[in-house]
Amino acid sequence: MAKAIKSHPSRPPRVIKTLSKLNPAVAEIRAAGETLALVPTMGALHAGHFSLVEQAQARADRVAVSIFVNPTQFAPHEDLGTYPRTFAADRDALANMGVDLIWAPDVATMYPEGFATRIVPEGPASVGLEDKFRPHFFSGVATVVGKLLIQCTPDVALFGEKDFQQLKVVTQLVRDLSLRTKIVGVPTVREVDGLALSSRNAYLSDAERAVAPALHRVLKECATAIAVGKPIGPVLRHGREALTKVGFVLDYLEARDAETLVPVGTSRSGKIRLLVAARLGTTRLIDNVGV
Repeated sequence: MAKAIKSHPSRPPRVIKTLSKLNPAVAEIRAAGETLALVPTMGALHAGHFSLVEQAQARADRVAVSIFVNPTQFAPHEDLGTYPRTFAADRDALANMGVDLIWAPDVATMYPEGFATRIVPEGPASVGLEDKFRPHFFSGVATVVGKLLIQCTPDVALFGEKDFQQLKVVTQLVRDLSLRTKIVGVPTVREVDGLALSSRNAYLSDAERAVAPALHRVLKECATAIAVGKPIGPVLRHGREALTKVGFVLDYLEARDAETLVPVGTSRSGKIRLLVAARLGTTRLIDNVGV
């Protein structure tokens, strides 16, 4: 079940929207000899985000949460215009948790007129998963995450494991660019029926919401079968058929190396991650589990 938000007696977070105010706020934290954790979000916060905040509070003296709906990771046909925006509720929830700083730039601050630089990641960003179906996505993610880490200079940044390929892309980004931030993955928070929490779950109709937990159930069944030595290919074929039968339109259900995300053929290939993306109606859901 989604975790409740912990009450915290701290002062309300500082809401900062310009770099001219962010820079001295971060400098003040550094001058006090304190560590800083960053939780990057696009807002519409839920218990999954709050679990990231709790982990951040356990790892640093101060916590910043960024709220920015990043246009460069949306294709023209995707849901940028309708993506949920709940800033007042997000701010109140973060205040209740004792977050220190909310970094909430607008698009003009992040991508000012004349902006002409993009990060184009490879490695785990080009393995035929999300990148196959959303070829624009990881360049947008890498560019905005790179900017957020440079702007906030956190000691640690926390990302949910639900977006597992994204987590690997960001980890590679930090390693390759010699950034000093430590990237930490946090386990997926789920509803009691197994559905991974996501801002896009709000798009599901009642009937679709009743079907949606099958995504995680089938993933777990496949992982269990592979773990006891059943051949990966037939297991995945059965999983794909099971998801299609209950109404999903599948983009992929794949077994990949848990670090590099390259395809694996047998259960003796090392640590394995099963990743899935599928649509119910107009809503696209993703999930993953370890084997």
